[in-house]
Amino acid sequence: MIPRVILHVATSLDGRITNFPANLDLYYALAATWKPDAVLFGSETVLAAVRENPSLEVPPEHGELFTPPEDAEDTRPLLVIADSRGKVRCWDAIRTWPYMRDVLAFCSTATPKEYRGYLAERRINTIIAGSDRIDMREALTELNRRYGVKTVRVDSGGTLNSVLLKAGVVDEVSVLIHPFLAGGRADPTMFDPKKAGFPDLQVPLYSIQSEIVGDGLIWARYSIKQSP
Repeated sequence: MIPRVILHVATSLDGRITNFPANLDLYYALAATWKPDAVLFGSETVLAAVRENPSLEVPPEHGELFTPPEDAEDTRPLLVIADSRGKVRCWDAIRTWPYMRDVLAFCSTATPKEYRGYLAERRINTIIAGSDRIDMREALTELNRRYGVKTVRVDSGGTLNSVLLKAGVVDEVSVLIHPFLAGGRADPTMFDPKKAGFPDLQVPLYSIQSEIVGDGLIWARYSIKQSP
């Protein structure tokens, strides 16, 4: 079974996903409503975070907000990183993030053997799916089979979003639109099929719900398939 997959993105009114003051508290509060069993990152998103914060540390004063009591069931999601090319080298730091219960990698058979050995040495669980690139349908099916994951929230940029949409595994697109004109370069965007290798990909969306959720912020939700 393929888990339910939700793309959740914060944008400015002119469609930027960077270069504007996103309301992250609200973004993550809305993200929690799906109670995801896993959160999927693309390697590019992780590397961008590394550039902004090389240590990838979480302030200690916030750690207890995410860490469950010792006698409680750990309901925190898995953090999954899609990294077929073997670019992410900060797994030890990521593993300390208190809002995830563990980490896992999606790779393909084209992933360098050296990198797969690197993951094995650090005891990073890995799902191998696909040849030249990750077969997302197979990888997500295996994620459900091995770990019982039923809902995945995707926290990524246009490349991974496009790969998932091309694979036909996305159920919902959620966009938190901010009342801000960011300007600057259009890249990165929430949907970049050219960069993902599918320049002609287009995806019609069907409105589920839209509402004002803050001071001028609009939460718009869409399904991929039209309701009967």
